[in-house]
Amino acid sequence: MSAQAPKPVSRRLMVLLPLAIFLALCGVFLAQLLSGRDISEIPSALIGEPAPPTRLPPLPGTNLPGLDSQEFPGKVTLVNVFASWCVPCRDEHPMMMDLARDGRFAVTGLNYKDKPANALKFLAELGNPYTAIGTDENGRAGIDWGVYGVPETFVVGRDGRIAYKHVGPLTPASVTGRLMPEIEKALAAQP
Repeated sequence: MSAQAPKPVSRRLMVLLPLAIFLALCGVFLAQLLSGRDISEIPSALIGEPAPPTRLPPLPGTNLPGLDSQEFPGKVTLVNVFASWCVPCRDEHPMMMDLARDGRFAVTGLNYKDKPANALKFLAELGNPYTAIGTDENGRAGIDWGVYGVPETFVVGRDGRIAYKHVGPLTPASVTGRLMPEIEKALAAQP
């Protein structure tokens, strides 16, 4: 018996199949890029749900209370997840300072996986927009809130439910185009 030589068609198919798969994946990624979707809007299972039970100790060295989710009902609250080691947090901090001047809602901070001394330096350098700051040194509360990374900002309505989540640093465009309309909706909603 003689061994049969592999058919040229099957050899060509073996070479072209990985290329075809690669091109298909490129097409999927390109379609996502060109879709116009805002990549900072990552769906959250927590939207419409009560804010996770949270009771974090205050940031030592401030006269502010810690972060306590039992304080949310009855008012609109922004919960900003930040850290001193987070470069985008520095970029968004001027927007947080502007939001704090509004006065119609509370701006609170969740200091994520940070050393208290570093967080104090961060706030001393850039200003403190928060009415309450909870320290989450081990990141457990961040897990409960579904935090992907820092910074993230949540809008909690008067009913204590999460109304909106913004992933990534706030920019002037994201504040005026998306965050403020969500805050206005939360302010207009009946408790």
